[in-house]
Amino acid sequence: MGLVGSDNAIPSKGAHRIEDLVSEDISSFSRGSEGFVFPNRRILDETIRNLMFHVTMWFGMVGLLLFGFIYAIKYILGNNLEHDVWASLANAVGLGFGILGLLTGMVWAKYTWGAFWVNDAKLNGAGLGVLMYLAYFLLRNSIDNPRKRARISAAYNVIAFVLYIMFIFVLPRLQGVDSLHPGQGGNPAFSSYDLDDALRRVFYPAVIGWTFIGFWIFDILRRMHALNNIN
Repeated sequence: MGLVGSDNAIPSKGAHRIEDLVSEDISSFSRGSEGFVFPNRRILDETIRNLMFHVTMWFGMVGLLLFGFIYAIKYILGNNLEHDVWASLANAVGLGFGILGLLTGMVWAKYTWGAFWVNDAKLNGAGLGVLMYLAYFLLRNSIDNPRKRARISAAYNVIAFVLYIMFIFVLPRLQGVDSLHPGQGGNPAFSSYDLDDALRRVFYPAVIGWTFIGFWIFDILRRMHALNNIN
C-alpha cells in the first residue's frame, strides 16, 4: 500500500466520494451563475438594467390609459358618473407612470445618446402625450358642474388616447421617420442581441408586476374616493 501523501497513494472510497461532491457543487454553482449572468450590452453597457423600469412601466401605463379610455366610452354611452371617476383615476395613475417612464428614458438617453432629450420621434410623441393628459386634468379642474365635467373630459379622453397611441406606436414606425428607439424608423427591434433569455426572465415578470402595481394603486384611489363619498 502506498503511504498517505505519497505520489503512489491510492485514494480511498471516501476520498473519491468527497471529490465527487465537490465537483457536483462546483458544476451546479457554475450552472447557477450562468443562469443569472446579467448581460452587458454594447453602447448600453449596464444601463440595460433600465429596461426593467423604463419599458415595463410604460406597458403598465398603456394598460391604465386603455382602462381609462374604455370607461370614458362607457360614461358617454351610459352617463354613469362612477365610470367618469374610474376613468380619471386610471388616467391619473397612468400619467404618473408615464412621467416616471419619461424621466427614466431621459436618464437612459443621456448615457446612450449623449443628451437628456434628443429629436426622436417616439420621445417627442411621449412628451406630447404627457402634456395632453396634463391638459386633461387641467380641463377637469376648470369645470365645476359634475355632469358637464364628465361629458367634456370623457370626449377629450377618447381623443387624447387615440392620439397618444398614434404618437408612440404608429408615427415612429412610418417610413421616413427617424427614431433611435428599437423597432422604430428602420431601427431594428429588440432581438436576441438586445433581449436574451437572461433578460427575458426578468423583463416579462416586470411587465406583469408594474401593471399589477398600477392597478393596485388605482384600486386604492377608487376605494378612497368611495369612502370620501360615504362621509
